Amino acid sequence: MAIIRGILDRVILVVGVVAAGCIPSFIAQYRQRVGGRLDQVLQDIAPFQEIANQFHHGSLRELIQHHLISVDPTFHDEGAALQAMVDSAEQLRQALQALNTDLYHQMVYLLTKPDPLIARATWEIFSPSFNLTVESVVFALVVGVGIWLVFLAVWMLFARLGNMLLAKQG
Repeated sequence: MAIIRGILDRVILVVGVVAAGCIPSFIAQYRQRVGGRLDQVLQDIAPFQEIANQFHHGSLRELIQHHLISVDPTFHDEGAALQAMVDSAEQLRQALQALNTDLYHQMVYLLTKPDPLIARATWEIFSPSFNLTVESVVFALVVGVGIWLVFLAVWMLFARLGNMLLAKQG
């Protein structure tokens, strides 16, 4: 049993470090996708901003209100769609700002406020890589050793439970 634990022990440690080392590259790819979506939304809003500049003193909010108070359902729905784009741009700006920090805060953001659609799209084309920055290597070691310690604790717990059951039977 000690040989099996010894082999599993080392495999879990190596796999944990390598897997944790790929997390920073996922975060970088997620951040790039957020930035790309923000660029696209801003590009989609740009023609409306030009209209707002010409007829509403540059206020996109006034243009949206003008659309929303219209009795024409198509015009009204267009205003709602434009408001949704503006809201989306603001959410993407906030996400990008939250992701332009250190690795720890990026990880906390992704664990607490991820966008499921962006996360899924990033995962579908994710290319694992191991960043060799000091921050990424330290992160990989800390998380990998943490996974390894959890494995050891679970192994010891089951070993003690097994020994207790054997002692009761004997």
